[in-house]
This record gives sequence, C-alpha cells and structure tokens, in this order.
Amino acid sequence: MPLNVLLIGDIVGKLGRRTVGALLPDLRRELDLGLVIANGENTAGGRGLTPSTAKELIDKGVDVLTSGNHIWENREIYPVLDDPEAPVIRPMNYPEGVPGRGIHKRDGVAVLNAMGRTFMGVSIEDPFRALDAAVESVADCRIKILDFHAEATSEKIAMSYYLDGRVSAVVGTHTHVPTSDTRILPNGTAFVSDLGMVGALHSVLGMAVEPVIERFLMQLPNRFDPVDSGPAVFNSVLIQIDEETGRALAIERVDREVA
Repeated sequence: MPLNVLLIGDIVGKLGRRTVGALLPDLRRELDLGLVIANGENTAGGRGLTPSTAKELIDKGVDVLTSGNHIWENREIYPVLDDPEAPVIRPMNYPEGVPGRGIHKRDGVAVLNAMGRTFMGVSIEDPFRALDAAVESVADCRIKILDFHAEATSEKIAMSYYLDGRVSAVVGTHTHVPTSDTRILPNGTAFVSDLGMVGALHSVLGMAVEPVIERFLMQLPNRFDPVDSGPAVFNSVLIQIDEETGRALAIERVDREVA
C-alpha cells in the first residue's frame, strides 16, 4: 500500500486554523491519509507561529509543521523549534546557531524544509548545497519530502529537477497562490510550484484588501491583518508514495472552499 501524504499550503490566521479544523478530520478518512504536513508560518495573526497555535494545529490533525521567513516573528516559538521532539521545523539554510532545525524524522519519513534566495530579501546559505548534505544525512529514510519556501517559480522548478530521484516530493510554498503544475518528474519525484494557502477567499493572500491597496497606491508602510471571517479556501496536494522505493506514484490537487 502506498503512503498517502497531504501537504497543506500556508495557513493564514484564525480563519485558516478554523478551516483546517473543519476539513481535516473528514479528509483524513476520505483520502486514507497516513501523513499530513502543513506550512504554519502565518498562523498567528498572519505572521509567525506561537506554541499555542502550533499545538492547535497538531491537535486538529497536522503531523508536521514547516515554515519559512516569517517563523521568526514570535520569539516564544524559539524553544519549540529547539525541541528535538517537536514536529515543527524551519528552513535549514539559515546560518548556524539560529534556533531550530530543518529536518523532522518520523516512522522512516524525513520532512525537510529549506528556503530560496531569489527575491526573498534575506542573506542565507545556498539551499541547493544545504540540501545535498541534508538528503545524505537522512539516507536511512526511503521517503523524503521537501517544503521549499521560495518566491521565484524558476528556483522551485530548478530545485525539483536538482533533487529528482533523491527525494519523494518537492512542494513549493510562500506565494499563497495555488499552481496547476502538479507532475511526477522522470526519476520519481512529485512536484508542484506552490501549494497555495488556507485563509480568506476575499483577501490579498489572506490579508485584508484595503490596506494592501493603500500600500500600492501610497507607497507608505502600514499594517496588514488577516481576514478572520467569511468564506475560506483550503489549498493542498495529495501525493501517493511507494513505501518500498520512495518514488512518488501520483500527485493531485485537493482544493476546497468553505462558506
């Protein structure tokens, strides 16, 4: 039997957390899920993760939380990142000495997290070389799944081909916009440029529309807050992975709207 893995896009704010709680129990049964991975870096007020929001999502059925550049917004999450038993990881290619780690191993499955450099506005290590070492370090795990948190589509696609045959899946996060390029690469790696998000349907990437428009019009700094009511979208992909070979067998989008 293949392992059915659901990978959920960036969860935004309270509405995103509620939507996960509303849909995930039924999806676990309907899709016979063996593993659920979600990007949690926007769950606390739209920016960052806290111990309480991490626990809430894990209690709702998420097995592993990945993240990205916003994971540092709430310092109270740092001890959780440092806990080797906590299923919460951050991009592995931040400088040595920052809190946390970029790999979580569970039942022979390695979940990896790395961040791109193009258009991200941060100075971090080369994710390609970082992943060379990381993949080698989890050679004992047949199944390896990467959340590659990046802005540039080209960087995400390049990474997927770079790792084709060495990992089971490369999924992109960060843009909050679901892409339709699900595919199995020639050597058995599943890929999608971006999972999308879980958050408000009538929003700009989960955030209230008016302040974002004001920023574009006036070019002045202002505060963005997540929309926490109204209809929501739930973006994810389902990947079936052969547990013996680690090769992906199928990938498909699983997208829902909740009134």
